Amino acid sequence: MARPSATGAPGPACGHPPERQQSAFIGSPAPKRPPVEDPPIDPTAIPRAFAHARARRRARIEHGRELRRARVRFLVLLGVLLFVSIFLALSIWEKIQTAFGI
Repeated sequence: MARPSATGAPGPACGHPPERQQSAFIGSPAPKRPPVEDPPIDPTAIPRAFAHARARRRARIEHGRELRRARVRFLVLLGVLLFVSIFLALSIWEKIQTAFGI
């Protein structure tokens, strides 16, 4: 005799295979895409690349010029400060000599 299932319906008899159950459809392969075409060619890409390279070169050259100018400004300022320092030191030394009679 068949045992009743949890729902109360009798199960398959002993020795008899259970009825086949229908399963969900198996996934189908992805749709095939058309072959990839070459990307459209931008007619302004090459001139833009050349202009970009020229701008980078100009910027690099200008940066070098600014660096040299900054070095010259620094050396001139350093020279002026050194001259003023020596002038003040000698002036103060002269005042000390006259004040103390050295």
